[in-house]
Amino acid sequence: MAALAHHFADLDQVSLHYVTAGQGEPVVLLHGWPQTWFMWRDVIPLLAPHYSLIAPDMRGLGNSSRPEDGYDKMTVARDIAQLMTQLGHDRFRVIAHDWGGPVAFALAAQFPERVAAMAIFDAPVLGDGGPINHHARWHFGFHALPGLAEALTEGREDIYLRFFYRFGGAHPNAITEDAQAEYVRAYSQPGAMTAGFNYYREVPQDIADTTAFRGAGRKLETPILVYGGDPATRGRGRTALESWLRVADNVSGGVAENCGHWIPEERPDFVADEVIRFFKAGA
Repeated sequence: MAALAHHFADLDQVSLHYVTAGQGEPVVLLHGWPQTWFMWRDVIPLLAPHYSLIAPDMRGLGNSSRPEDGYDKMTVARDIAQLMTQLGHDRFRVIAHDWGGPVAFALAAQFPERVAAMAIFDAPVLGDGGPINHHARWHFGFHALPGLAEALTEGREDIYLRFFYRFGGAHPNAITEDAQAEYVRAYSQPGAMTAGFNYYREVPQDIADTTAFRGAGRKLETPILVYGGDPATRGRGRTALESWLRVADNVSGGVAENCGHWIPEERPDFVADEVIRFFKAGA
């Protein structure tokens, strides 16, 4: 098991909790909702012999601080860039899942010279110019409703979040009980559900930012590996790959079979093998 070290970084607008492990070239791991850095727990030991890993809790989530604003993905990405600067990493690779995917896009869009390569799991790019069905799921609208989402989930975080963990994978136990309990603990902290909902409330701004990027005739040149989960088990299938192909020139990947949305937790060996192969091939 890789030795994990926990830290806090005081940035301009937020204090980020992050975990480090391993040695070698730097790789930052960006989690999704409703998860924390802990979603990478089974991937980290597989990658630690090859890379120096940094797994933050993104703004507002996990054990990071919860500012009232700044949940648009361009701002969240600047948090990550500032963290990596503070750690002395001018150039690094990125692995991302779920909301970590749009943050990864915003990171590469703003700091293309710093992002050497990215591996994205079951996450599209908001505002990519294609069909919206890959991010028009029912909870996007519910979470965006100011106040109502909090009113209906307060004191029921366990019930609400466990629905997603059971429903989103290839089978109801795709995320272990220990992990579910840790996520429920993290999101039951004061303000944590609001912070998570704020990621959805900033979707119009995220779409506008990506639309402006595309409207300027830009595309990412960063090498990007993209896998969607099996659509038969509630993964995004090839729509994740197709989304990134609209905004980037150097994209490869496909569908991760035998798992749903929670790819890094359902198939950590697959994730590690594909990431190592992709990065060692020169990405």
